[in-house]
Amino acid sequence: MESVVGQRELQSPVVGGRDIRLDIWAQDGTGKHYNVEVQQRPEGAHIRRARFHSSMMDSRMLKAGQDFSELHDSYMVFITRTDIFGHGIPTYTIDRHFRETDEFFDDGSHIIYVNGAYKGDDAIGNLVHDFACKESKDMYYLELAKGMKHFKEEGGRRRMCEAVEKYAKEYAEEYAKEYADRKMLDKQKEMIKNLMESMKWSAEQAMEAMKVSEVDKAILLKEL
Repeated sequence: MESVVGQRELQSPVVGGRDIRLDIWAQDGTGKHYNVEVQQRPEGAHIRRARFHSSMMDSRMLKAGQDFSELHDSYMVFITRTDIFGHGIPTYTIDRHFRETDEFFDDGSHIIYVNGAYKGDDAIGNLVHDFACKESKDMYYLELAKGMKHFKEEGGRRRMCEAVEKYAKEYAEEYAKEYADRKMLDKQKEMIKNLMESMKWSAEQAMEAMKVSEVDKAILLKEL
């Protein structure tokens, strides 16, 4: 891999749109992009979440003036704790096809679900086994074993704790800001409703009188 980034946040270009935080975002030497998400609960790996994540990755690949043919392949990978599709196979690979001919429609978009409950004696089975291991000596894959061994040592544990602490602080700050913003929006919405009822104003007139910002206005208009 050319680059691997953990906990990468992708912000929606739409005012009031949903942002996402990627567990892992990677790019290989050929330019292919990968988003890997580890999900403990089935609802966290909803099929439409895969579609949304793919679109968020795609929207960042091209710069102004680039041709659409330059869009790189993208892989949305969910590693799930259970077999959410129930067929007992190690992976579920979703690609687009022509419905009428069943031919492959190669647009470069790929979605893969890894069955974390799979117990087969093969490459995927060994990988799933390693994910559940508590001791590096019990692992099949050397690179994973090296990583676990490192993070079970003091230096590795310390750096991991620092990273987790940093992420927790950032998350707490982000949540506090979102909570404060949401409370302010709710107060504004209540005041707008009161003005609309008492003054017989439209929502736009009420917001104009309150001098609501354009950003908040766009959000509130959808909710009123």
